[in-house]
Amino acid sequence: MDIIKSIENAQLKPEVTEFRVGDTVRVSSKVIEGNRERIQVFEGTVIKRQNGGAKETFTVRKFSNGTGVEKTWPLHSPIVTKIEVVRRGKVRRAKLFYLRDRVGKRAKVKELVR
Repeated sequence: MDIIKSIENAQLKPEVTEFRVGDTVRVSSKVIEGNRERIQVFEGTVIKRQNGGAKETFTVRKFSNGTGVEKTWPLHSPIVTKIEVVRRGKVRRAKLFYLRDRVGKRAKVKELVR
């Protein structure tokens, strides 16, 4: 087990942006199209974070042209270049699946005032 943990720890990113469920984030990820590579930005609300260590993933949901779109990324993947926190959300749940049923203003998360 120690060998597996040491290999997984070598795969971790040295610095990860601190964010929680309910936060609105801007995720910059690499997209490879043929022989070209570009950065694509996806901005939305974090609805879940799961697992831990090298296998940790997070899911971001946004509305695009009236349709809800969700994307899931591995947190320590080299594809995810940058994660910016746009605003902090005040939530009382670990997973925000109830946002899938809501549209418009009802789908908003209150902002955390510090």
